[in-house]
Amino acid sequence: MTTYEITLEEVPARPTLVVPAATTWSEFPTLWKQLLNEVWTCLHANDIRGGCPNVMLYLDDVPHVEVGVLDREQCSPSGRVVRSALPSGRVVTTVHQGPYNGLGDAHEAVHAWCADAGVHLSRVRWEVYGPHRDDPAELRTEVTWLVENA
Repeated sequence: MTTYEITLEEVPARPTLVVPAATTWSEFPTLWKQLLNEVWTCLHANDIRGGCPNVMLYLDDVPHVEVGVLDREQCSPSGRVVRSALPSGRVVTTVHQGPYNGLGDAHEAVHAWCADAGVHLSRVRWEVYGPHRDDPAELRTEVTWLVENA
């Protein structure tokens, strides 16, 4: 199993362009790509071709999700695409290096670290992907969990 470096820190909100949705865990694996494609269609309509890392924000366990990109270009939203933000606050974070099918290990490492440290997590969490690489071993994904308010 991969060893993860876990950090506890304060982070500012980061602007996003997303399509929000309420879905089920069984539907989400086929839905996320459609939502992300809507955001990238909006970006392309604004002549933006890159530089906006993909994000998935999970607001709860239903799941209510926001799928899109970090909004570094201040793109004008259209259709179902809206402005939002990754939350500010105290978070526990790590970086997963490698194929996406190993992301569960990063989430488990955060939970194990929090259990040992006595840190209580909210259900809000997100992943920031990128940049894309053709070699799955070179993929990098930030995994972040918002800490529960004391």
